Amino acid sequence: MSEPLSLMVAGAARTNEHVTVFSPYDSQVLATLDAADGQTVELALSHAHQAFTDRSLWLSVPQRIEILQKTAGLMSAQQEELALLAAREGGKPLQDSRVEVTRAIEGIQLCIDCLRNDAGQVIPMGLNAASMNRMAYTQQEPIGVVVAVSAFNHPLNLIVHQVGPAIASGCPVIVKPAEDTPLSCYRLVSILREAGLPDIWCQTLVVKEIAIATRLVTDERVAFFTFIGSAKVGWKLRSSLAAGTRCALEHGGVAPVIVEPDADIHDALPLLAKGGFYHSGQVCVSVQRVFCHQSIAREVAEGLAKLAGEQVFGDPTHEQTTMGPLIRAAELERVGDWVNQAIKEGAECLAGGAAQGTGYQATVLYEPSVESLVSQQEIFGPVICVYSYDDVDAAIEIANGLPYAFQASVFTQSMDKAMHISQRLAASAVMVNDHTAFRVDWMPFAGLRQSGLGVGGIPYTFEDMQIDKMTVIRSPEI
Repeated sequence: MSEPLSLMVAGAARTNEHVTVFSPYDSQVLATLDAADGQTVELALSHAHQAFTDRSLWLSVPQRIEILQKTAGLMSAQQEELALLAAREGGKPLQDSRVEVTRAIEGIQLCIDCLRNDAGQVIPMGLNAASMNRMAYTQQEPIGVVVAVSAFNHPLNLIVHQVGPAIASGCPVIVKPAEDTPLSCYRLVSILREAGLPDIWCQTLVVKEIAIATRLVTDERVAFFTFIGSAKVGWKLRSSLAAGTRCALEHGGVAPVIVEPDADIHDALPLLAKGGFYHSGQVCVSVQRVFCHQSIAREVAEGLAKLAGEQVFGDPTHEQTTMGPLIRAAELERVGDWVNQAIKEGAECLAGGAAQGTGYQATVLYEPSVESLVSQQEIFGPVICVYSYDDVDAAIEIANGLPYAFQASVFTQSMDKAMHISQRLAASAVMVNDHTAFRVDWMPFAGLRQSGLGVGGIPYTFEDMQIDKMTVIRSPEI
């Protein structure tokens, strides 16, 4: 076996602990990485803190633009290689991983756009006696050391969303990718360094011990903490942050959809299927709960079941594969348990309902109990639940009745109905005649309630990683 990959922390020594990365499809060993210990974490934090506190080390805006431009070019030259790597380690089908890589490259370019449009504002003065003979303006400065903890399901693009804005804003960043999918992150950091980014400005590490990760996140030198992952972990870490550390949390939802009787079902069905089965449902805004008027509910459920049966499970690196594995065997077992429980509690399984190798079949449940786990919590698997209603406001009340709120959608041909429903759904974004998982990387992306804190999306993260620094000038000539 080849030597484990070194930690990407400047000057870090080899460690005795290692993390092994497996293909979730066939359990093939993809790589072994050194795991960080306490000394490694301290070294990374020390480097990042030095980079920020010593202003002579700051990267100018032209330097940052040049590095990001070169990064985008290098990524474009390695586009297929990056897609294959993401597919192998994360299990997302190659056709979808290619889209992820394209988005990641566009995300780097979006960071450049943020820099080109980054400006402060003039603060009004001369409005009363106290403010006479003064002028004031703000400029943006980096907030400080950023620590990013990421999730497995988009192993390249999520890192871009956290690391790209940090580099663009001038913040040194330490990133801990998901233990299951660190290779795309390591590759991106290597590309950034090849593009000219000094090593201490972006460091990455993996850990085996929760205590080591907690030590990294909660250190008082951390100015901003960005987290993508489970609500349980994110909220716990937030409660332990050092005084003054700001944060953004992105968790999951139990995305609701309302389908009115006048909806164009032929248009809606493939969108709903894509939103629910994409990446085997391992998406934080995946279609999960579809509330349909009773006159069309069965038709919608059976239409989704037909599309579920057309999904092609297989090796995620193969062109024809539309659904890959779940990330871990434990997740496969959990999804199966939730589905079986829902069936016992009265749900009718119209499609799927069983494991297929290391994946789970695309599954459609009709009329599960609203008390079942599949109706109450994010399943993070390829399972769509269909419910019937006769009163849309009652359906909205059920849809809103969970402690999670992220993205939602409504299908109708009536603008009045679309506005009525979208205004009443508890969500940060409502898609009209589209699935809940629609996203472009310049739009706001925010979990509400227990689904998150702050606003994601590259321009919004870029803004979060800066401070407004005001200068007030007093002169008798003003």
